Amino acid sequence: MKFRIGHSTDIHQLVPNRRFILGGITIDYEKGLLGHSDADCLLHAVTEAMIGALGLGDIGTHFPDTDPIYKDIDSQVLLAKAYELIIVNGYEINNLDCTIFAENPKMAPYIPKMKQNIAQILKTDVNNVNIKATRGEKLGFIGHGEGIMCEVVVLLIKS
Repeated sequence: MKFRIGHSTDIHQLVPNRRFILGGITIDYEKGLLGHSDADCLLHAVTEAMIGALGLGDIGTHFPDTDPIYKDIDSQVLLAKAYELIIVNGYEINNLDCTIFAENPKMAPYIPKMKQNIAQILKTDVNNVNIKATRGEKLGFIGHGEGIMCEVVVLLIKS
């Protein structure tokens, strides 16, 4: 196939006494994301969307949270490993479209660094990575500041 599309959603709870890492960037905030790894919700969604585009299952298939090797692992490492799967299977990144759902903190100041970071890991032009953010408007777990969700669509193209 010339093109392959992948999609993923990832959700993590916000809790006190955890670093807040999103898109590989540490953000100064009163809470952080809870998870087995560094809980980088955005990178998890990108990683899983890429794995899904290849038809190779999900992030848990490749990096199970039951495996102690992945305890507190930097999600940038997982993203790089998923990128290797793309290369091995003869594809490259065409583009990514990412949405962050978070009431707080405001994401706009961090998005350019997130885009640069993801583009560098995926060896693609920064213009191939789109990241936008929206709020929960005080509704549900997002609006109440209890968690963050990220959704990603990726288009791969045959090399």
